[in-house]
This record gives sequence, C-alpha cells and structure tokens, in this order.
Amino acid sequence: MSEGSIAGRVPAYSLAIDAMGGDNAPDAVLDGIELSAERHPEARFLLLGDEAKLSGLLARRPRAARACSLRHAAEAIPGDMKPTAALRVRGSSMRMAIDAVAVGEAAGVVSAGNTGALMALAKIVLKTLPDIDRPALAAIGPSARGDVVLLDLGANVQYDARNLAEFAVMGDAFARAVLGLPAPTIGLLNVGSEELKGDERVRQAAEILRDSHLGPNFRGFVEGHDITAGTTDVVVTDGFTGNIALKTGEGAMKLMGGLLKQVFTSTILARIGYLLARPALDRLREYMDPRRYNGAVLVGLNGVVVKSHGGTDALGFAHAVDVALDMVSHGFNERIREGAALLRRGPAAAAPEDGPPAVPPDGASKQEPGRDTPGHETPGLSSTALR
Repeated sequence: MSEGSIAGRVPAYSLAIDAMGGDNAPDAVLDGIELSAERHPEARFLLLGDEAKLSGLLARRPRAARACSLRHAAEAIPGDMKPTAALRVRGSSMRMAIDAVAVGEAAGVVSAGNTGALMALAKIVLKTLPDIDRPALAAIGPSARGDVVLLDLGANVQYDARNLAEFAVMGDAFARAVLGLPAPTIGLLNVGSEELKGDERVRQAAEILRDSHLGPNFRGFVEGHDITAGTTDVVVTDGFTGNIALKTGEGAMKLMGGLLKQVFTSTILARIGYLLARPALDRLREYMDPRRYNGAVLVGLNGVVVKSHGGTDALGFAHAVDVALDMVSHGFNERIREGAALLRRGPAAAAPEDGPPAVPPDGASKQEPGRDTPGHETPGLSSTALR
C-alpha cells in the first residue's frame, strides 16, 4: 500500500505542496518544483494556493506546469501565526495540503511554512501510526564519516524511555529509506558513554533497545561530539536536547565560516593563500551547503510530512521534495509500522527473516564524507531546515 493511501487506494498525487508557505513563496516553491519535475518526471504534484497567481507563474515554468495540478486555497498561514490560531484556518494552503494526505489523495506533503503550525496540523489531522505514541522531528546533517540522522529536534520536550525507543525505530527507518543504509547503527545521546551515565529514562531506553530487534545495531550511549564524528548513523535524543544540539551545530558552522573569511582576508599573503586553496574550499562549501540538507521530517504520522526551511531557494526546496519522494517510494511508514510492532512485542520478538544483518561495531555502514551510498543518491535534510 502506498504511503498516504487509505483502504488500499493509490494516491493520485505523489505529493501535495503548500505553494504559499515560506519567505520566498510562491516563486521559490515553483522554481523548486521545476527542478524536481526534471529529476522525477514520473512524479505528480498537487499545488495548493492562490490559483490565479500560481497559474501565471506556472506558465513560465513548463516542466512544473506539466507535473502539477492546481487547487485554490484562499488563505496562507503567516510565519508568526500561533499553532492554535492556524488550526482554525481550514481554508489555508497548508491545511488543505495536509488534508489531501489524510484522505489518501496525496502520499505526502511538503511545506516551507510556519513550523509550529505544520507540526500541530499534521499531528491533529494525520494522527500517529499504530504503536507510536509521539511523532518526532528528524533531520540529516553532515559528519566526518558521511550523513547522520538526528532526532528528535524539538517535537517533544516531555518524554519517557519508551518514546526514545520509538524514536530509534523511526530513525532506523529514516536512514534506510533516505540514506539507503541496509543496517544503520544507532546511538543514544547521553552525557557520557558509560552505562551508568544519564538519567533513568535514558538508561531504561538503552535497555529496551538492547533487548529489541534493533539490538544488533545499537551502539549504546554516544556524546555530543559523536554526532559530527559520525560514530553512528542515527543519534536519538529528546526534543529539548536535540533542538539545542541542532542550534549549537548551526552556530558552530557559522562561526567556522566567519573565521575562515576573517583569516583569508587578513593580509595580502593570506589572500594569495586563499586563491591557492580555493578549489578545496569550494568543495568544502559544497559539502556544507545547507541547501543540500534542507528538509526536516515529522516522522511517526500517517503520511509523509516534510518541512523545508522557510528562507530556502529553489535548490533547497527541490531537495526537500527529493526527501519526501524518497520516503514515499521506499515504504518509509511501512518500515516504521513493522519496527514499532516488533518493539511493542518486546524481547521475544524475532527480527524479520529478510531483515538486514548487523554491522560491525566500527560502523561499517557509513558512507564516505560527501559521497552518496552507491545506487542511492542522498537528497539530504538540513539541520537548518527548522524555523
């Protein structure tokens, strides 16, 4: 059954797009769809927004025009609207896009609009998957050994041990669907790697994971520096800690960029050094480009929900669409359903017969930095996708 379908119904559209969400909408959204239509000629999109305005803009984007159908939405959710207020605006482009997923018309939704409103609407309209107590916000970021999945990034500040274990199930499914890893390794973020470190909830979550079907690939506790070191493919934490880690990482990258600029412009000799180092610096800039990692995902719901950064451009929005299409085509939610059911059954649950093998402790499933897993292009998600 396709993601987002109900009662066996195959969605008419690959994705529903909130065309009016984001700082640069609708132009950046339509430019992104133009790129996505070229990359995925089989995909079909349902655009929700001001029909008159979108019709004129699509006329100048032939690939997007062929791939899209329009549906008028009289209102748009502004970036400063509170989630409680957004819930009352039933005719907004964001709400109508989510509704299209809820009724099985589209397999997923992509929006660059108000993050809080998107999370609130998606949770209420789509509901959580069976055996999932709370959805989580997940994203991909760069590490020394390839891309790493981090969750939860802010959807839950209250949690228990079972929630963390469920986040691990969803992170595992994420890494398989989007990164193409056959057996992603999992780490639980803690204040130390020793078994006695952390509060009771974190220690209990570790016990649950060790005894679960994820046990062979669970690497125990990891620390903050392990996120960028790429010690594991998936790093699991609560929303409060995850959001702090996210913002700290963003700040560190901005600091590094500022320091490099300062150093290479400080003297004439430094400027000459920059010219010599420019090819290598360009490769670094490309690898760290936030557009390459654009698109955070609200996982654990009955449908694929991807949040693009509100200020992104066409390339960044196209990456968010890539992520959503990858999740739809690789049975992301079905993986979560299976994993959550096994987790609920406890230690006695056997891994699926065709399940992936465990990987060695050195994390051999990792891809090389800046390189995609063979045969599976990483569209990328950004830690900078949240706004």
